[in-house]
Amino acid sequence: MKTDLIIIGGGPAGMAAALAAYEKGIRDLLILERDKELGGILNQCIHNGFGLHTFKEELTGPEYAVRYMDMVEERKIPSLLNTMVVDVQGGTPCVVTAMNREKGMFKIEAKAVVLAMGCRERSRGAMNIPGTRPAGVYSAGTAQRYVNIEGRMPGREVVVLGSGDIGLIMARRMTLQGAKVKLVAEIMPYSGGLKRNIVQCLDDFGIPLKLNHTVTQIHGKERVEGVTVSKVDEKLNPIPGTEEFVKCDTLLLSCGLIPENELSQGAGAQMDDTTAGPVVNAKLETTVKGIFACGNVLHVHDLVDNVSIEAEKAGEFAADYILNGEEDWGEAVRPKIPEKSKCTLPEGRDAGSQIICIGCPVGCLITVNKKEDGTLEITGNTCKKGEAYARNEVTAPVRAVTSLIRVKGGSGRVVPVKTAGEIPKGKIRQCLEEIGAVVANAPVKTGDVLIQNVAGTSVSVVATGNIPVGNIPAV
Repeated sequence: MKTDLIIIGGGPAGMAAALAAYEKGIRDLLILERDKELGGILNQCIHNGFGLHTFKEELTGPEYAVRYMDMVEERKIPSLLNTMVVDVQGGTPCVVTAMNREKGMFKIEAKAVVLAMGCRERSRGAMNIPGTRPAGVYSAGTAQRYVNIEGRMPGREVVVLGSGDIGLIMARRMTLQGAKVKLVAEIMPYSGGLKRNIVQCLDDFGIPLKLNHTVTQIHGKERVEGVTVSKVDEKLNPIPGTEEFVKCDTLLLSCGLIPENELSQGAGAQMDDTTAGPVVNAKLETTVKGIFACGNVLHVHDLVDNVSIEAEKAGEFAADYILNGEEDWGEAVRPKIPEKSKCTLPEGRDAGSQIICIGCPVGCLITVNKKEDGTLEITGNTCKKGEAYARNEVTAPVRAVTSLIRVKGGSGRVVPVKTAGEIPKGKIRQCLEEIGAVVANAPVKTGDVLIQNVAGTSVSVVATGNIPVGNIPAV
């Protein structure tokens, strides 16, 4: 089997690279994806916050993925799903070895390859947390898949270790699905998540964030029964005498992401110790001839929009390589990596008059003062959206709600949904109760209205994913 270009990974990076190469004139190309559908991790990220840069509107993860999936389908770019790549070799030609149920083990020759495999979560073993090995210890991403894709709850009393964005988002998701999140522990003196997520994932639900704390013991034999949380010193060592037992049945680990580079290393690509991804030149080509890299496999990105932008460049460079031939490799260029967020809400912040804006990832600290004539003086915002948000937050706070609705007769148990607009913050619980009472009949398509006038707000609840008619896949 031969083709011009192979893209390994059908997530946001892989699809963006494929589309860019197609626009540059490459028609003989193929996406290889190990999951049953394109979209990658976005399919289980049912929360808002995606697409502000790429599509100039706020989307959920499945909505963002569908935008790209539709463009791939419109251009008839082929893909092999449920296909695992086991080896990649560069050269003329590059050779990719893959396997699936239909073809068994097979090889594909290509003029170029784009690596877009994404990243994986750091495991408990990598963090050396002592204790037994009971059920109930999950990475945050695994728990996210159980809840948002399979419609299963990992537990009911939860401690989250790590306050990156996925940890904060899962603290909220578990709360919205009826669990009690006892606390989020963070070993650093700051959160690694966006300020907007501190507000809308923890503050909105009264979930405590303990900075300079970590889990030092897991208790339980068959199932997690609790954890010991300890304060740490400036060298991140637990401080004796600060131990606190927290009863729980579930521990979610959100302690960092690692680029998925077994294939890159197997191909012989030189690796960068700082990014944990392959070394690339200005055209995103690795040190192996004909193999390019982009997205989270190159380095962990802060926003999916940035993944798409970088992947488009990789697709264009791979197309140029195929159409115009090889050029001198040049010098290694390290991709620009945004400084890691170090979110600490300002000390002495007056929660009554100072507001963290959640309108975008910037998270401006906005001050609101009520003047003698009753009008509001708003300062600190860097855009009009911040001013509008602060005014509403003081007078009538609103939130968009994302959740799940059960599905009958479909290929999945649940479909992700969102309110078509923001609703009063005080109506969130009622909204979730009404969502929980609904069972939709398959098929369900993105944009379908499943509830009208939810919680008496005049706002509808719409599907943000697709569930075709079919059998529920085996777990």
